[in-house]
Amino acid sequence: MNIFEQLERDEGKRRSMYTDALGFATFGIGHKATTPLSDTAIYQILHDDVAAATANLEAALPWVKTLSEARFGAMINLCFNLGLGGLLGFQKMLMALRESRWEDAARELLDSKYSGQVGARAHRIADQIRLDEWQ
Repeated sequence: MNIFEQLERDEGKRRSMYTDALGFATFGIGHKATTPLSDTAIYQILHDDVAAATANLEAALPWVKTLSEARFGAMINLCFNLGLGGLLGFQKMLMALRESRWEDAARELLDSKYSGQVGARAHRIADQIRLDEWQ
């Protein structure tokens, strides 16, 4: 046994947020939500979240794997932000992407409630789709 195994045994391991015995929001292995995360932890979580968004995207829309790196990245960004269910609601944009109609796909993204909610982010993603360049 080592300290990590001991703490996992004693604290328990939770993938979701829970309230501990003293009322603190906690997750992981006894990590209080009020305790700042290290940059290493933040980027590991980001890596895991991007991997999950990518896997969900590829499972639901296998054709996205044929997109260029920048356009595929735009799709991951959208899936990450909207969730897969939200992204699948953009049927006209997805059809345009599948048919390589980049201008139409960008226009569909910008002509949405989402665009009004996220502002510059939507414009950057639309430009990434249209221009095939990371924005």
